This record gives sequence, structure tokens and C-alpha cells, in this order.
Amino acid sequence: MSGPARGATAEFAGERLFARYAHAPNELGYCGPADSRPLLDAGVTGADPAAVRAAARAFHGAWPYLEIIARLAGIADPLDHRVVEAYWIGGGIGDAIDAAEFGRALLAHIKPQAGHYWRHLTEDVIEEAAPNHCFHVFGVYPWSRLLGPVHFEHPLQVLDGCRIRWATVLEREEDHLVVRTRRLTWDGGRLGLSEPVVERVARTVGGIDLLPGARPGDRVAVHWSRVCDVLTPEQVERLRRTTLAQLEATNRRLARGGGPA
Repeated sequence: MSGPARGATAEFAGERLFARYAHAPNELGYCGPADSRPLLDAGVTGADPAAVRAAARAFHGAWPYLEIIARLAGIADPLDHRVVEAYWIGGGIGDAIDAAEFGRALLAHIKPQAGHYWRHLTEDVIEEAAPNHCFHVFGVYPWSRLLGPVHFEHPLQVLDGCRIRWATVLEREEDHLVVRTRRLTWDGGRLGLSEPVVERVARTVGGIDLLPGARPGDRVAVHWSRVCDVLTPEQVERLRRTTLAQLEATNRRLARGGGPA
């Protein structure tokens, strides 16, 4: 694995961690540059950190978060491992950042570029703001505003795929891991998490094993149904806490009539 839980070296740890989490949405065509191979290579082998830096700047969603988190935390490098981890998982150095200050800074950055599709990005979004990816998924992206009492399957699927999930490895298969995890739920008015379910998630892409060291009992991060990293118990708790807090913030907005758009 790339993160500190299994003793990765500090050099280029931020680039490698960013690549691990960013590869899936990039390779699937949701965000980032056209060529996803540098992220795959860097995430698994640590190759070419300079290519990761170039690719990261092309993530018009993630890169502003990294820049703002770094600035507010007094860290010079947006790809410092602490910044990257706080963005994808939550907590860490992000806990010391004022959420409203972060929200105002982010809104000032993205609002001038927002078109009709993003008309929901008003000052109201600051109430939900948090310096992490979970806020981006539920608060900034429009999908939570498209959840309706009847037609909700596609928005729910996108939200669940885009958020970072934690899962427990049950067994290894040739190209997959069998894991136990909790899926996103929607009861017509509130988002929540299901009871634990068993599913298969991809652990290889193009014949490359994303987590060759993952074993039954490990806790792993999942993004777009692909494994990203092995998590420590402390990281799992941070991700769980971040997710539940964001769901509550989103549900408060939905209860006030903040969806469908």
C-alpha cells in the first residue's frame, strides 16, 4: 500500500496517495486528464511523481480543495501527504481548518466558473462545507439535489460510487476482493447507510494489481467500486465520522427543500 500504515517512505507519498484515489474516476472519464496511465503507474509503483503533479492540476474538482486546504493549514505543498489524506478521507489536518472559512474560499474559487448546471452554488452551501471529498460529493456536486421520492436510482448510484467507502476484506479472488461494506441508502427523504453487505470490488486494472498486499481482515478504501488503499483503524474512523457528518448536513438541507433541483 502507499500510505503510512504499511511503512511507505515519506518521499512522494502525497503524489502516490493522490494517484491511488484519483485513478478510478479519471480512468472512467469523470474527471482529470485524458491519459490515466500515469496515475495507475504512480499509485501502484510510485513511478513518475512529476506526472502525478501535472495530472492533479487537471482535476478541476480536487485541485482547488488541495490548494485551499494547504493554504489554510499553513502547508506549502498541495500534494503534501497530510493534505491529500485530509481531502480524500477527512479529518487529520482538516479538523483544525474553519469549515466556514474553507467554504467561502472554495465558493470564491469555483463560483465564477459555474454555469447553469451549478446554479445551486450559493452562500447557502457554506453551511454544509467541510475540507474534504465527501463535501464535494454531497454538497458541491448536484446529484443530491436530483434525489426524488420516486426517481432516485441514478443519482444515488453516482453518489455512492463517487464517495470514498470503507470496507473489510473477506477474501481475494483473481481480479477482485470480496468485501463487507455499507452502501448508501435513500428512503425518499433522507440519505443513510445500509447494514453491512457483501460485494465484489475490483483490485486489478489492465492486469495490474492495485493492492497486492491486501489480505482478509484488512480494512480498505473503495472508490467507484475499485480498491484504493489499506486503511488503519484511525483512518477508518476518520472516514466514517466524515461521512456521517456530511450525510447529516445534507439531510438538513434536503429537509428544508434543497432538492430535487
